[in-house]
Amino acid sequence: MGPERRAILLLLGLALVGQGIRVWWNRPDTAPGGLVLLPPDSSQPLAAQRERSIALDRPLGAGEKIDLDKASVDDIARLPRVGRTLAKTIKADRDARGPFGSLQGLDRVPGVGPGLLAVLSPHVGFSGRPTVEPLVPHRATVNINAADSAAFERLAGIGPYMAGRIVAYRNRHGSFGSVDDLLKVGGIGPATLAKVRESLAVQ
Repeated sequence: MGPERRAILLLLGLALVGQGIRVWWNRPDTAPGGLVLLPPDSSQPLAAQRERSIALDRPLGAGEKIDLDKASVDDIARLPRVGRTLAKTIKADRDARGPFGSLQGLDRVPGVGPGLLAVLSPHVGFSGRPTVEPLVPHRATVNINAADSAAFERLAGIGPYMAGRIVAYRNRHGSFGSVDDLLKVGGIGPATLAKVRESLAVQ
């Protein structure tokens, strides 16, 4: 066999090996250079994954509102400037403390402030009634530097969770210099403070 024939056979052999590697790499059902799709997340049924993706990608329709006293995390995440992390926080607060009932009730959620409330106002609704009612009359005075959690809980819109945060903040940072210093406590916004301001004092 001449050297030219051997060279041709060697090139043919290399071509066959290269083609075999390419087929193995791309799978038999994928054209060379085509995209290979990764398998779906096995932790969720394919139909559920598809529905969730569609829901998250679906913008709010004209006049559509999300009921924050009932909505799932996925629906809450569709709201402007919310996202999935804050949506989980909103739902967790609702599960722990009951319905919001209004934008003022939503203001108790850490991460929600006046700016976001203004953005959400046209897009949200509330079907529930707030579970925390004003129990302390405005004429009663709560000394925020001496009150315990039980005293804070009786204030409108505070509840056990937020009362605990106020006391923990005071224990960690010392006495409050003014009623407005309560705004430094995570989860207390201007709307919440406005509801209880007349019942508070610094002594």
